[in-house]
Amino acid sequence: QVQLVESGGGSVQAGGSLRLSCAASGYTYSSNCMGWFRQVPGKEREGVAAIDTGGGSTWYADPVKGRFTISQDNTKNTVYLQMNGLKPEDTATYYCAAVSTRRWRPGGPYCFSRLSDKNALPTWGQGTLVTVSS
Repeated sequence: QVQLVESGGGSVQAGGSLRLSCAASGYTYSSNCMGWFRQVPGKEREGVAAIDTGGGSTWYADPVKGRFTISQDNTKNTVYLQMNGLKPEDTATYYCAAVSTRRWRPGGPYCFSRLSDKNALPTWGQGTLVTVSS
């Protein structure tokens, strides 16, 4: 079983930056896909970024391409989301997720699809709130 703890959320003005962290503990080496999702009250959770933790391949949602960067530090079992050029529409609760796949190098896009699949039983963190003011 994997446990995920997010940190780094907060309030920032438009154009600013934040870095979110997701620390994984427990049976971490089984989760070869990790990612970030976000949710606004009244809307569905949406994918933001994903990473193949073995090969490093990444995937990004179109609204964040060029502004957000997902990365990992395997020595710390931590995945990061660097968010630059923040916009008010980025305001949301951000969730970290992890899932295991049978593929040796699943790739970022496949990781996103597996993280989004409830049948794959991804693990979720508790969320961290990001507020961007104009």
